Amino acid sequence: MPDLKHERRYMRLHKGPIAGVDEAGRGPLAGPVVAAAVVLDPRCIPEGIDDSKALTAPRREKLCAQLLECAKVGIGLASVEEIDTLNILWATMLAMTRAVEALGFAPAMVLVDGNRCPDWDHRSAAIVGGDALSLSIAAASIVAKHHRDCLMIELDALHPGYGWASNKGYAARVHQEALRTLGPTPHHRRSFAPVAQSELRLSASILTE
Repeated sequence: MPDLKHERRYMRLHKGPIAGVDEAGRGPLAGPVVAAAVVLDPRCIPEGIDDSKALTAPRREKLCAQLLECAKVGIGLASVEEIDTLNILWATMLAMTRAVEALGFAPAMVLVDGNRCPDWDHRSAAIVGGDALSLSIAAASIVAKHHRDCLMIELDALHPGYGWASNKGYAARVHQEALRTLGPTPHHRRSFAPVAQSELRLSASILTE
């Protein structure tokens, strides 16, 4: 289970609030990438915080609500257009930067899940597997995942047939079949190969009709 070992270490060094940052949605074919920054209050930490992938959707929803009540939370997004323009790595870095900015103050230290930090002015450290090690990063993973899941459920209502309410934009079979038959929507990442290929197939079929 994640703990506060990293947070305590950097708090002793830098004498200020420590933020954990994580993202959700690097791999899907559709939808934005979402990042969250969380500064926990040691006096009010919800029980059961863990890597979002280890939790059920109802548990993430409950923990996210609790974190929004008792922690400092910032959420940042990078749009599909930004993903296609910058590529998914730099769009993720942009979403993380926006998440920290959304806190409304500069943390003394930012702990980032992964092997690199955005190019920003914040003192920061990348922690591989941080969502399973750092409680702040795990909390951020929960907020980012729940927020993005809610966005994809909303988009599913606008664009039925792709199964986004269940697959959240990942390349599930129903999603790929819908891409072949319906083609991409404005929320698809056209820089991702399966989407680009489906667009080419749809254009070719129109030309041959």
